[in-house]
Amino acid sequence: MELSRIDLNLLVALDALLTERSVTRAADRLSVGQPAMSATLVRLRKLFDDELLLRQGRGMILTPVAEALIEPVRDVIRHVEAVFAARQTFEPSTTRRTFSVTANDYVTRVFLQPLLEVLAAEAPNLSFDINAVRDDYETRLSREETDLLIIPSQVFPGHTQYSHEVVFQDRYVCAVDADNADVGEVLTLEQFSELPYVAFNVGLLRSHVELQLDAQGIARNTQVSIQSPTVAPYLLRGTRRVTIIQERLGRAFDEAARLRLVEPPVELAPVTMVMVWGRHAEHDPGHRWFRQRVAAFAQEMMQED
Repeated sequence: MELSRIDLNLLVALDALLTERSVTRAADRLSVGQPAMSATLVRLRKLFDDELLLRQGRGMILTPVAEALIEPVRDVIRHVEAVFAARQTFEPSTTRRTFSVTANDYVTRVFLQPLLEVLAAEAPNLSFDINAVRDDYETRLSREETDLLIIPSQVFPGHTQYSHEVVFQDRYVCAVDADNADVGEVLTLEQFSELPYVAFNVGLLRSHVELQLDAQGIARNTQVSIQSPTVAPYLLRGTRRVTIIQERLGRAFDEAARLRLVEPPVELAPVTMVMVWGRHAEHDPGHRWFRQRVAAFAQEMMQED
């Protein structure tokens, strides 16, 4: 088949259809009408002599031919993007662009907030769309719906399948109300298991510290479960409750939330935050600059500790 006879724009539509497995969602992704995407699917079916997408119940599934096309199609698109990106330049002081970052409230509070303060002066025309980590974070990463994911490496062991870099580490501490009379300078394991506990998880995802406590068989008297780590310090005030938070977060909130930080009664491995990105961003000059600034700022932060 002669390449000159093929509309290369069909590759972009095919990639959207293979990723979304829906004509409607693929049309939305490419900002085209559903009739136009349906017509494109007809052309693709004729081109490949295969149905590609089949109706199953209320959704659609890929045929074996379509499944086999996923990675080759994405590779072609990435190589084409890399060809054009090689000639692009990025000037942070003047470029207008939006970066999408997926991170939890803890990362936003202790890392992104001071980083964006610095970048506001270096790159005043950049915008940032910060999204919370949800159960579908890997799906959004694989669909290239986020530019950068910042997440504990221990929570996302699959990060090694993507381009990634360690950003920073943080240790865990126990936090109680400053006036909690039940806890002295030392918190015993018996006290920790008896006191009302504030647990943190993300949807169905177990947090790094909860995974460690589970692995060690540490009993908790869970009284409150939350989805945002930055809420935990404020749920301790005036109570006997105890929680485990990252030390940087505890230091950031100790005065405002009237916290007292004590060492955990068990050994806990520190959390290692990694930034993860898709192959679509690997050769993008702007994305490369952003990653370098994230890494440099993290190094400065670690050196200040």
